[in-house]
Amino acid sequence: MTTPDQYASVRYLVDDVPAAIAFYTRHLGFTLHTNPAPAFADVIRGSLRLLLSGPATSGARATPTDITGPGGNRIHLIVSDLDAEIARLRDADVAFRSDMVTGPGGRQILIADPAGNLIELFQPAARTPPHRS
Repeated sequence: MTTPDQYASVRYLVDDVPAAIAFYTRHLGFTLHTNPAPAFADVIRGSLRLLLSGPATSGARATPTDITGPGGNRIHLIVSDLDAEIARLRDADVAFRSDMVTGPGGRQILIADPAGNLIELFQPAARTPPHRS
């Protein structure tokens, strides 16, 4: 497993995760990295990690229509302490574009850059190591 800083991650909202996996791996040279649930997978090509979020994932939850472009795509940045990042950015008067959302994979919140482009700050859920017998 690699560390989050080895990849630049981009989230794409997709209707069909298996079809998206097949498309990116068969046609564009990506390799499957993880597919922990039918609603989510990530594929990798070089230093790009493409997050494929199906309709049932927290990443696909609706955002206000005035802040999303086609597909709701945004840069995805992993943080180790989302609460601290939120406090730091609020103190700096950064524009928040969503409330915090919690899902099975972690917690996230959207901010916007000065041009209105979305950035997702994401703190992964704590994972328990697999049980070995």
